[in-house]
Amino acid sequence: MTRHFLRDDDLTPAEQSAVLDLAQLMKADRYGHKPFAGPKSIAVLFDKQSLRTRLSFDVGIAELGGNPIIVDTQATHFGRGETLADAAQVLSRYVSAIVMRTYGDDRIAEIASVATVPVVNALTDGFHPCQLLADLLTIRERCGATHGRTLAYVGDAANNMSHSYLLAGATAGMHVRVAGPSGFDPDPAIVARAAEIAAWTGGSVSVLRDPFEAVDAADVIATDTWTSMGQEGDGQDRLTPFRPYQVNKELIATAKPDAIVLHCLPAHRGDEITDDVMDGPQSAVLDEAENRVHAQKALLAWLAGYSA
Repeated sequence: MTRHFLRDDDLTPAEQSAVLDLAQLMKADRYGHKPFAGPKSIAVLFDKQSLRTRLSFDVGIAELGGNPIIVDTQATHFGRGETLADAAQVLSRYVSAIVMRTYGDDRIAEIASVATVPVVNALTDGFHPCQLLADLLTIRERCGATHGRTLAYVGDAANNMSHSYLLAGATAGMHVRVAGPSGFDPDPAIVARAAEIAAWTGGSVSVLRDPFEAVDAADVIATDTWTSMGQEGDGQDRLTPFRPYQVNKELIATAKPDAIVLHCLPAHRGDEITDDVMDGPQSAVLDEAENRVHAQKALLAWLAGYSA
């Protein structure tokens, strides 16, 4: 059966650990793994604009020996005049995997429902699972392990990063705390699913209102932009409710002294994170950004059945 990666809990704890193990091997020997040599082609489709996602997949697929085909769907007739399912069936005859960055989760689910090659979620409104693999790889490197560590995410708790931290963190056996203002809470179904996974892995899940309570003695502090792509013109005031959730020196002082700070980028400096934290000694943001390459290479190779 073709395996897809549409959300974080599509990997079991053992599978997530195996992908991260492979990512560490690939990072240590960056050009030594060529499972897509031939080369095999991989379609990378973009409904949403991107910098890091586009380049990290492009570079990573090339380093695996493959041929990345980057498609801006706004500049093609992909999905217009034909169903996504029809297009996906054709692409499955051309390429070895389909990667897509889009809006609604229903769009990528429709593609995966008929694709005969692996489909990978490079970001949807609901989840950002490839980013979380990079984050977990960074936590492994900086904290030694993920299991048993406490991760605090503060800010827009209703967005895709919050959902992915809940699911991926629980899968990794972490204690995940999410804190956001009223009206910006995570999907209750995602919280329930994360709690179910955490009960299995030894982690835990908490949804809080107080950012200082969330960050207290945490190993990892994470945040994201307060206004996600596509929300810029909705007229909703996010600055006022989110201001108390800014990641600044006062907030991170309540975490462990060696806690690390993550941000998936792009960052709105002075809003969700201050310059001194973003550029400070506890920031792991640049490692996190680089690890997109290694984590995504490992994921694609693993989905293709490759093991080092």
